[in-house]
Amino acid sequence: MGLLSSSVSINRYYVEGKIQESVLEVVTKGLKKYSFKETEEAPSDKISGWTSFNNHFKPDFESSSFVLGDYFVFSLRIDKKSVSSKIIKKYLYFETLKRLEESGRSYLSANEKKFIKEHVVSVLLLRVPATPNIYDVVWDYEKSMICFFSNNKSVNEEFETLFQRSFNKHLIKIFPYSEADILSDLSDQERDTLSHLSLTKFME
Repeated sequence: MGLLSSSVSINRYYVEGKIQESVLEVVTKGLKKYSFKETEEAPSDKISGWTSFNNHFKPDFESSSFVLGDYFVFSLRIDKKSVSSKIIKKYLYFETLKRLEESGRSYLSANEKKFIKEHVVSVLLLRVPATPNIYDVVWDYEKSMICFFSNNKSVNEEFETLFQRSFNKHLIKIFPYSEADILSDLSDQERDTLSHLSLTKFME
């Protein structure tokens, strides 16, 4: 999901704490260290990393290219590979038959079956090209706010984990309660009242 798409899904985050050192230096270092590494030979079904907003397929974080006014603008790229269960079943059959013929037995143990399946899936993943998925990030550092352009749970979890690893900062997802607690100028008494509120169910 992209910032410039005709329709977007957005999650907002609050960045807990300020970076004490040079902000630009820390962000540049984090983006470079965890930038997306292009490879088609990864046996994993998923690889991820930061990439440029303007060029998703060639990360470039030199010369503050990701700075736009008061914002840091970049993207999260997640490449996923998938193999049809029917294809796995086909190759698993032939590989199992081959192992039985080589061993001269009429059956395989549970551990052998597990090993064969893992081997088959690993080999197939090496042959399948990954599908790139791009999710844009807009970080307003001064306000400690981030707009992340995805509502997919697993994608958001990947973003939160990679952000923490890259910049050593925890993200707090903004929803009505956290917005009132963090972004509103509440007194101690008001914050205490907020913490004791309970959900209200609306029924027809």
